Amino acid sequence: MDKLKQLINAIDNHGYKSYKQLVGDYQFPDFLLRIDHVQGDPFADPSRCRIFIKADKAAVADTLFNTRSRTIALEDFLGRSFMRAIDNHVKGGRGDGMSGEMSIVQYGQEVLERNALLIHEGNIELRIRIGLPADKRTVNAKQANIMLFEELPAVIAAGLEPLVSAPDKVKRHVNSVDDQQALRQQLSQHNLVAFIADGACLPRLSGIDDKPLPDAVLFKAPETLVVTLNQPHGGVIRGMGIPEGISLIVGGGFHGKSTLLHALERGVYDHIPGDGREKVVTISSAVKIRAEDRRAITEVDISYFISNLPQGKDTHQFTTQDASGSTSQAANIMEALSVGTKMLLIDEDTSATNFMIRDERMQALVSKDKEPITPLVQRVQDLKRNNDVSVILVMGGSGDFFGVAETVIMMDNYYAKNVTDAAKALAHDPVPIDVDLPAVAVSNIRSVQSSCLSPKYQAAKEKIQAIENRILRYGQNDINVSQVEQLVDEAQLTAIGYLIRYFYQLNSEDDSASLDMVVGLREALTDAEQQGLDFITPYITGTLAMPRLYELAATVNRMRNLKLKQLDKRD
Repeated sequence: MDKLKQLINAIDNHGYKSYKQLVGDYQFPDFLLRIDHVQGDPFADPSRCRIFIKADKAAVADTLFNTRSRTIALEDFLGRSFMRAIDNHVKGGRGDGMSGEMSIVQYGQEVLERNALLIHEGNIELRIRIGLPADKRTVNAKQANIMLFEELPAVIAAGLEPLVSAPDKVKRHVNSVDDQQALRQQLSQHNLVAFIADGACLPRLSGIDDKPLPDAVLFKAPETLVVTLNQPHGGVIRGMGIPEGISLIVGGGFHGKSTLLHALERGVYDHIPGDGREKVVTISSAVKIRAEDRRAITEVDISYFISNLPQGKDTHQFTTQDASGSTSQAANIMEALSVGTKMLLIDEDTSATNFMIRDERMQALVSKDKEPITPLVQRVQDLKRNNDVSVILVMGGSGDFFGVAETVIMMDNYYAKNVTDAAKALAHDPVPIDVDLPAVAVSNIRSVQSSCLSPKYQAAKEKIQAIENRILRYGQNDINVSQVEQLVDEAQLTAIGYLIRYFYQLNSEDDSASLDMVVGLREALTDAEQQGLDFITPYITGTLAMPRLYELAATVNRMRNLKLKQLDKRD
């Protein structure tokens, strides 16, 4: 620590690049500071630093990190604690550019596996970024001393403080994640695809703020759909179980249909205590499907939904740079099936109407031979029967799905009611099965040319940059994933970029090689899960969060330069 002070004072008023002398390890009384990389300019990304706190200083109870899920939960709790500590103890604004900035990755409502803070045998490794202070482009030693020798120790002390002052709060956070994992694992045992506990708070504060809405109507299960599950820490819990099969969520406008579906789509993730959805769980393979105008589609078999296009355009290996609502929705379903989803979540508000239904009057006016679209209402039972895929649909404007639904839930002023019998009575006759339609056959074998996955954008330089959770700048491509609705965090998208890079590097020796995309991406994700997220990056960073395979594949599928083909062409 004394050496660090001497170095900083010796370079006062020198050119900013003099800060690069600081790279190295410095022992403080309660922690070790490792400066891995120093920014070359005050306006560049802040310097990458790590803090190492030994187990005897951290005093973390062994029972809080004795399983993988509990370790992830504890890392999440402490990461949030240090995030608050930085907000409370770092002044910022100590010069030009990024001077005075200290940051850790931002945490949302979901508990994700991250590499911002790691725990190993009770030792803590914290990864932060520090904007070393500058006056214009010269070293400001006075402000650097304040940051590193006053603010940083205060941040470390405050971040660790809950371990001593609020052990019950720490334990509650870890146990809550344990309970959510246990609830999700019980779904298949009860032939369920989702569970919403009584007392859950589903409405969010706003469309841009994912915190719970104060004074919202709390969820209560209708008696005919009540199930009870067991939690290792919270005991028996009561709520609504949504069974496997085809389920509808109906009701009037603004009564909570889409709010329920949104909670279900986020139920693939664990949530922090107090979020309101920490007792809402969905099977981990659930995928939200929507129409996505203008997306790129590369060699996807959408013929089960769309065939006989004008000008004889092939839909067995459909390719476009400008998809319509119906073709994009068909491709989104087939791509999700190829990655192994066992549940589709669909909201009519974000769907192409002609993809969902065709009523009798339209069928009478436009004959079958002139309509290339086979609507989902005629395919949805096939998905369950032949592919074991459940579907949950929000429908507010059409009763056509009543004849194919097995469960119908009506939201009435945010209260759920089981109206299955009434819906079936109104359906009269089930939707006839068209015997001429071939059963949906899913291929999960897709080949990709390795060269199109290169992260290089010029010469030997690489570009991997996430812009929120909307755009991935990867090599020479900007990949739009703004409509991939279960991609919830910028850190996930950053990790996706490095996972694609890792997949590419494993297979880049032969540019002409055809690679099995789904298998390769699954292996890359497995390596990251087993070896840690640091395994996929060229240098240590703290800005990654583990994505799901579904969002990883969805990102690759949206690359506009993707060179892909189906390997199992149908005759």
